Amino acid sequence: MDIEEIIENFQYLDDWDDRYKYLIELGNALPEFPLEQQTAVNKVQGCVSQVWVTSEKSDETDPILTFCGGSDAHIVSGLVAVTLAIFSGKKASEIISTDETQIFDSIDLSEHITPQRSNGLRSLVERIKTHARTALA
Repeated sequence: MDIEEIIENFQYLDDWDDRYKYLIELGNALPEFPLEQQTAVNKVQGCVSQVWVTSEKSDETDPILTFCGGSDAHIVSGLVAVTLAIFSGKKASEIISTDETQIFDSIDLSEHITPQRSNGLRSLVERIKTHARTALA
């Protein structure tokens, strides 16, 4: 699912209970993150829940990065799914320049998730952008 469709679906849902349910559905739709990749190297620091992310890159000068991620918590898995929808399949330079805050604000995420989840979400985004910067180096 792409981020435009996710944003449209969020805007259709008026009630935040329904939006939380939708986040959980998005998280449940993620492919299961492989147990053997649930390592300290792939773990996102700064998240209260456990979150892991990996990436693969194409061979171009400005490579396209594909991300996989997972979490041990339902709502956080949904946040991972939204984040991957924003960044996965994009060129590294585009990932670095993306203003994710604008996207999160468009679906009122910052207003409705706990400060701990907000911190974890920022950590996840920073990890993804670090993968992109490394891919360009």
